[in-house]
Amino acid sequence: MSPSDADGPRSARAWWLSAGLALVCGALLAVLVAATATAHGAPFGVDAWMHGWALGHRPPWVRNLAVAVTVTGSGVPAYALAALGGALATCANRWLGALLGMVALASAQVPRIVLASVLARPRPPGAGWAWSASGWAMPSGHTTTSLVVAILLTFAAHRRARGRWRPVLLTLPVVWAAAVGVSRIVLGMHWPSDVAAGWLLAACWAGLAALVVLLLRHRTAGATTSRERQRP
Repeated sequence: MSPSDADGPRSARAWWLSAGLALVCGALLAVLVAATATAHGAPFGVDAWMHGWALGHRPPWVRNLAVAVTVTGSGVPAYALAALGGALATCANRWLGALLGMVALASAQVPRIVLASVLARPRPPGAGWAWSASGWAMPSGHTTTSLVVAILLTFAAHRRARGRWRPVLLTLPVVWAAAVGVSRIVLGMHWPSDVAAGWLLAACWAGLAALVVLLLRHRTAGATTSRERQRP
């Protein structure tokens, strides 16, 4: 399947943009992962500097705000938001859309867990944590999860939102996902490069997911056209 097979220049542009997003973010993620593996999981210079700065500039109200944000980026809240995004993006069966939204989010967890297990990068020292955490550091699970959810919500807003609130609804999910990623650094539970890896992984997933959606749409359109041509 190639972009030239798609229906019109708009579809072809969508193919190239999706493929480009997956390739670029995948390549950057591969470079970051390779550099981390070469360093045997040790933090980079910028990691250590930003981590130290964050720990030294987080008064109680900042810590409390970071905790309030970070708890929305995983577990039940994240899957509930993914279900909402899937339901709103689907015009026909909302329950099926909600299920697909949760499945989509779960599909992004597989490469994240595999990558984290292979890298086995330790988290920053626990003495600096302002909240609880478990598992390996890279890529950040909360960061990956929240951006995937934000992509689903943004897609739903793109399909459903109209009027003056449309720009806000398109932007708000991404702002929330960015805040979740930053909260992981503020709370001292991730190196900044862990968060960057989570964003890159989620963006790569988005490009691949878009390609799958385009392929399914193309196949459905092709099947419909074929049936219409067979009618007497």
